[in-house]
Amino acid sequence: MSVKRWYIIVFIISVIGLAFIQYQYLRVGLNLAKVQFNQKIALAIADIREGLADRNDLSFLVGTAITKEKQFFNLSIDSVQDASRFFLNDFLNEKLTVNGINTEYSYVLKGRDTITYLRAPFSFEEDDVLLKYPFELTGYLEDRVGKDVILELQFKDLNQYFLFQLNGLTIPSLIFLVAIIFVVVWVLRSLYWQRNVITTTNEFINNLTHELKTPVFSIGVATRILEEKGEEKNKEVIGIIRTQVDRLKLQIDKVLELATLEKGKALFRRKKIDFRPNLDRLANNYQELSQIQHFRFHYKNDVESCMLNCEPDLLENAINTLLDNAVKYSNGNAKVVLEVHSEKKMLVVEVSDNGIGIAPEEQQKIFEKYYRISEGDRHEVKGFGIGLSYVKEVVQLNKGNVSLVSTPGEGSSFTVRIPLYYGKQ
Repeated sequence: MSVKRWYIIVFIISVIGLAFIQYQYLRVGLNLAKVQFNQKIALAIADIREGLADRNDLSFLVGTAITKEKQFFNLSIDSVQDASRFFLNDFLNEKLTVNGINTEYSYVLKGRDTITYLRAPFSFEEDDVLLKYPFELTGYLEDRVGKDVILELQFKDLNQYFLFQLNGLTIPSLIFLVAIIFVVVWVLRSLYWQRNVITTTNEFINNLTHELKTPVFSIGVATRILEEKGEEKNKEVIGIIRTQVDRLKLQIDKVLELATLEKGKALFRRKKIDFRPNLDRLANNYQELSQIQHFRFHYKNDVESCMLNCEPDLLENAINTLLDNAVKYSNGNAKVVLEVHSEKKMLVVEVSDNGIGIAPEEQQKIFEKYYRISEGDRHEVKGFGIGLSYVKEVVQLNKGNVSLVSTPGEGSSFTVRIPLYYGKQ
């Protein structure tokens, strides 16, 4: 299974897990809301009982409606009962609201023998599932009626009410969950889109570099023929051409090697080798180049045997890239130094120059592929921005690391550290 599919599976499982956790929190919240509702109902019932326990205008009106006594009002009993229903409804609404209950309700005033005395102006349907809170009214009404009087409060679909009470938790949770899903999907989509663009670009660059190898090879062959058969006075010019052709070939090989290293397709075969001859060969090449291009080169190696378990060709190319950069980015009276020593079981290769240096804010970026230091809108030194990315990739594959110390206007020093081989790795 591809890594992409694993990422998608992990993301889906994470979202489902997060949704399940939110659901469990919601259940807990609903249970707490029910407990709080019951507490509020208990307080409201206590207030209602207290309000109807003594004789007052409301209790007298309700009592008259229950007993159907006609002598106290110049109205029909039906009118008295209608008025009682509405006044009692207003009273109950006030007590429920005061105790924090703001949802639809109904009520029934009845006796224990199931005789209904009064009903609320608003009643639920018969097939509705209701939550009922019956309680006995003691005091004046019980004494006047001469039997038990039961007031039953009725509520419907309290889950919606509880969810409304939990909106402060549920709505932000849903918003954040949707936002997380949107951001992750957008990032993944952008990532894979960018990856496709990079893949297409790499394929184009690789095809282009392959095409360039043929003319470079032909120029190299022609240069060798000129070296063998050309006039002595042209030897120095031919030598410069050969050096530049070799450098161009090295750049092309670097592009191809970096692409294969990134894809994991390179035949990266490490072997045990004394790396000192490779370093000496690089030093000799740059000693000759310094005479042609007129810069100072200094080589110092304090390690007699540089035994490494490495891929020697790629590592040599990486160090050559650092030396090449040191020459390119030096001003005027250039000085390039290659120093080699050992430190804590590591082979340390330092390439220093007295060039233009690198600003602190750009020192971490220069190891990124295609990144180049620019001055305004132009690049002072021509290049492709792949050299240091290649160096970092090769050094890391050889289980080492590369670091930089630089001061703008004074120069730079790149340090490569590779583990020495002691016969136990």
